[in-house]
Amino acid sequence: MRSFQELRIVFFGTPDFAVASLGALVEAGANVVAVVTAPDKPAGRGQQLKPSAVKEYALGKGLPVLQPEKLKATDFIEELKRYQADLQVVVAFRMLPEVVWSMPPLGTINVHASLLPQYRGAAPINWAIINGETETGVTTFKLKHEIDTGNILMQERVAILPEDNIGTLYEKLMQAGGALLVRTVKGFADGTLKELPQQEATTAELKHAPKIFKEDTRIDWTKPVVEIHNLVRGMSPVPAAFTMLSDKFLKIYSSHYEHSAHGKEPGTLDTDGKTYFRFAAADGWLYADDVQLEGKKRMGVEDFLRGWRP
Repeated sequence: MRSFQELRIVFFGTPDFAVASLGALVEAGANVVAVVTAPDKPAGRGQQLKPSAVKEYALGKGLPVLQPEKLKATDFIEELKRYQADLQVVVAFRMLPEVVWSMPPLGTINVHASLLPQYRGAAPINWAIINGETETGVTTFKLKHEIDTGNILMQERVAILPEDNIGTLYEKLMQAGGALLVRTVKGFADGTLKELPQQEATTAELKHAPKIFKEDTRIDWTKPVVEIHNLVRGMSPVPAAFTMLSDKFLKIYSSHYEHSAHGKEPGTLDTDGKTYFRFAAADGWLYADDVQLEGKKRMGVEDFLRGWRP
């Protein structure tokens, strides 16, 4: 058995969500011997190559960085073996081949932004809000063949507040994930971790979190108003729920609603031209509070109404 500081860890991650977990390990004194992240990608007007958020952090801490194009490439596998990791950690990274995740003696663990086995998939934060959940969390688990199905190691519950959207909940789960990861690695070091097979974790019907596509962000005004409001929350600020206003896309970033037997056709627009801008849903009105019309800037509804003419 090795101490927390002695465990050799290779970290896999790319976006800022992963930076929080990597940073938590580094600040706790973990022995991160290498970092694996995505290759630099063109970005911005000049299409200059831009490093990932994880790479920028790792270089700032003097950590070795690997950026394989192909995870099964022989040269990458041989280089990875040379770091002799006891444990590998994956946070917001692409799917690993078995030759990689099975390499260290303690295996490879992942940080997932849901209370597994609920919300397996690419967009757990979005779907938890869209489905009107009042609680979610983060889970550390062991990788295996099927995505997001490995044995649970630890979990931390996080409340979803009525005012939360994808942006605020993302931040909460990002920080909670880093703290949970440190506790999990310490559990490996002191031998106190107990693995729980996911099929034993719940008897409830499983909800899934597939990747978000453009059509998922389109508002269906025939649905109950609270469901539409939750869709707005679950897509804000990115990619943002939308509807059509005449022949242009209108993104809605925040909203509030009221139940009302209005008798209007779903999708009917109603506004006083000054302070409110609302759409008829199946059982009430959805008020758009923060919007962006195609070709315009994002703005509050009163500012929008000053410059908009039907």
